[in-house]
Amino acid sequence: MQRICLFPGTFDPVTLGHIDIIDRALPLFDKIYVGIGINAAKSPMFSAEQRMEWFKEIYKNQPKVESVVYDGLTVNYCREIGATFILRGIRYVSDFEYEKTIADANRTLDKTIETIFLTGEPKYTSVASTIVRDILRNGGNASQFLPEVVNRSLVQHGG
Repeated sequence: MQRICLFPGTFDPVTLGHIDIIDRALPLFDKIYVGIGINAAKSPMFSAEQRMEWFKEIYKNQPKVESVVYDGLTVNYCREIGATFILRGIRYVSDFEYEKTIADANRTLDKTIETIFLTGEPKYTSVASTIVRDILRNGGNASQFLPEVVNRSLVQHGG
C-alpha cells in the first residue's frame, strides 16, 4: 500500500518554511500532494494557479510531489486522492494547539486518515506567509523568506 499524503495550506506565498517541511517529508511518503486549499473566507494575494505553478517549478525534478487545488473538507479531498496521511508543519507550541484541534476533528470525520506533524527548522520559525505578505504589501524585501522561483516571479511581475 502506498503512503500518500496531503500537505494542505494556502501557501500565499510559498515560503522556505513550506519547502523545508516538504523536503523533510519526502523520505516518509511515496507521494505528497501539496493541496492549495480554496477558502472563501480568505482573499489571497496570489492566485491559486500562481501558487500551484511555483510548486510545480520547485519540484519539477521530484515526481513524488504534485501540487493541486481543492476546496471543501480536507478529509474528503484525502479520500478523493487516496491519501491516508495529512502533513502539517509546526513552528510554535501555539501552532500545535491549533493544529491538534483540527487533527482531532479530522480524525472524528475519518479514522483512517492520520495527521503527521513535522516541526520546522529553527531558522524558518519566523517565516510565515502572513508576515511575508505584509512585507511585500509595504514594499519591503522578503527574498530571504522565499524560494528563488518565487523571488524571480515577483521581480518579473513587479512584486
